[in-house]
Amino acid sequence: MLKRAYHWVTAWSETPYGSWALFFLAFAESSCFPIPPDVLLLALCVGQPAAAFSFATICTIGSVFGGIAGYSIGFFAFEAIGKPLLHTYDPHQEVFKQIQNLYDTWGFWGVLVAAITPIPYKVFTIASGVFKFNFVQFMLASIIGRSFRFFLVSGLIFWGGEPLKLWIEKYFDWLAWGFLAAIILGLIILRLF
Repeated sequence: MLKRAYHWVTAWSETPYGSWALFFLAFAESSCFPIPPDVLLLALCVGQPAAAFSFATICTIGSVFGGIAGYSIGFFAFEAIGKPLLHTYDPHQEVFKQIQNLYDTWGFWGVLVAAITPIPYKVFTIASGVFKFNFVQFMLASIIGRSFRFFLVSGLIFWGGEPLKLWIEKYFDWLAWGFLAAIILGLIILRLF
């Protein structure tokens, strides 16, 4: 089933809609959607390695704009929109309270780590707005972190070329389960934080 989904997603790289799908998925993931854009980014890069850095740019831009949307949700509409969204990830608001302590202690570095790791970035974007974290620092951490993450994925595909593509296709099921495990681990770390 995962291989069929993988082939369906890689087909996007052969259409003019793949880039748009990547942009909107990256945007949504940074503010409200639970599925990270890395899956589609990887599939698009594997399907068209020569465009890997273009896809990374699109993904980064979508994600940063989504981060701005998340920040805005936290800043302007936390009770109406942000609280129900965060309840999905943190039903008792314990993590959210700990994030406030993280901002007080680490600030910029906390956002940067969230932008790079599998920790749900949307929780930090919304929290940044709620806690009125410095918007310039928020943007800087988001641009650096998201660029690093997405260009790393794209760079591996670009430089790995056809051998890496064949390896990914051969072990895709294992990689997909590993990626899912990383996301779950990120959620667990967020809860323990």
